[in-house]
Amino acid sequence: MTGKRADSAASFVPEGADLAALRRAAASCEGCRLHVPATRTVFGAGPPDARLVLVGEQPGDVEDREGEPFVGPAGRLLDKALAETGLDRAGVYLTNAVKHFKFEERGKRRIHKSPTRGEVVACLPWLEAELAQVEPDLVVCLGATAAKAVLGTSFKVTEQRGLLQHVGEQAVIATVHPSAILRAPDRDEAYRGFVADLRVVHDHLYASS
Repeated sequence: MTGKRADSAASFVPEGADLAALRRAAASCEGCRLHVPATRTVFGAGPPDARLVLVGEQPGDVEDREGEPFVGPAGRLLDKALAETGLDRAGVYLTNAVKHFKFEERGKRRIHKSPTRGEVVACLPWLEAELAQVEPDLVVCLGATAAKAVLGTSFKVTEQRGLLQHVGEQAVIATVHPSAILRAPDRDEAYRGFVADLRVVHDHLYASS
């Protein structure tokens, strides 16, 4: 061990660092035990001056192997929805509340496991540092884990999705995670709801231009 706390990423986050320096520092984060089985840290990616930040739960299997956020099946569905609503992924900063892939092994497969609240809290300093650097006009939380990380544990995506919220001066909208659409009994209906939420995101961004 490095002598740094193993229950928080706070001491691994370099003060005042830009996104490139934060990414480098996050590669050696040991702020919780999730770094042990994961292949690598999957840090955020996108323009440092993005107006829109999308926050998911954690990287998946493909993201863990490739080292970039939202490049697996859920990421492809997200790309489709962004394009359909006039939001350019190239102009979006994408990240996750938790930077390591949490999973259980079943044979040769690695199956996603949701992070605990303690793991989310431990990783939160990275997200806070990213948001402080990007200073987006709007943060979109994808799924309950991301929404609770940003908006607090009482927030319920099922009841408050698509509604504009504020954390201090930061505007926030929560919706479902694209992976939830892939698991939905009626994918078409779930996708339409997701697109409707992203249209709210689009309208808010352009209304504030």
